Parts: sequence; structure tokens; C-alpha cells
Amino acid sequence: MPKQKTSRGAAKRFKLTGSGKLKRRKAYLRHILTSKTRKQKRHLGKSVVVDPTNARAIERLLPYL
Repeated sequence: MPKQKTSRGAAKRFKLTGSGKLKRRKAYLRHILTSKTRKQKRHLGKSVVVDPTNARAIERLLPYL
């Protein structure tokens, strides 16, 4: 059977946590930052765990993760 291909875009966006969950960065921290509050920007900088409804689809894109 041929080798599976990893989605390179997904590989750059998602990492595994120590407990095996998927971690992602938050959106909306690229431009027009002057209109966002300090608190909002601070919270957007933190990474979060991927929602279980999306996790299965992402795991398919990353067969060797």
C-alpha cells in the first residue's frame, strides 16, 4: 500500500499536546490591531485546543502526527 501524504498546510498549523489533543492558534491577530483592545489581543495570542467536532477531520490530514 502506498504511503499517505501529510497535508503540509495542516502540519504547519496544528501541533499535539502532551495528552494527545490538537492545539491551534487563534485568528484575528494579523492586522487592524489598533481597533482591538489590549485584553482582546492578549487573549488572541494564546493557543487553544481544537474542538472535538473538527479534530477528526484534522487528524485525517495529519496521518503521522
